[in-house]
Amino acid sequence: MEKYLEVGKIVNVHGVRGDVKVLPWCDTASFICNFETLYSKNGERAFKVKRARVLGNMAILRFEGIDSPNKAEELRQVVLYIDRDDAELGEGTYFVADLIGLEVLDEQGKSYGKIKDVLKTGANDVYEIEADDSKLYYIPTIPSVVLNTDIENGRMTIYPMEGLFDAN
Repeated sequence: MEKYLEVGKIVNVHGVRGDVKVLPWCDTASFICNFETLYSKNGERAFKVKRARVLGNMAILRFEGIDSPNKAEELRQVVLYIDRDDAELGEGTYFVADLIGLEVLDEQGKSYGKIKDVLKTGANDVYEIEADDSKLYYIPTIPSVVLNTDIENGRMTIYPMEGLFDAN
């Protein structure tokens, strides 16, 4: 499991005090605003958050030591990360990075492939499953389909509803 996880990218300067506008790559902009410290790749640089708020679908952040638009402009295009240890996830909630690569099995142990991507559809997420033959399948992340997620052992148990894995 990776220690640092991507949460968004600085896309612009906001205002005259050195605030930056962050495009979230996580569920919501408010998730990013919960952290006191954000990082650059592999934790190489730590950004202490002085102020954080949501504006529309973006996070507006002010970092310690960044007090002008010129300094903020230098951060444009920087990808921000969180330290996994700083995050608290609710029951049944997982980081996408931890789901990618999980083997998808039914209760009898039949393998359907591995999770390749997680798609956000609005109503519920959808897991993109890549079979051994490279064919792609899509399953909804609803309790009647996803029975168990075991990150530690790299498996997800599903109930393969009729039509999910049909050849046609």
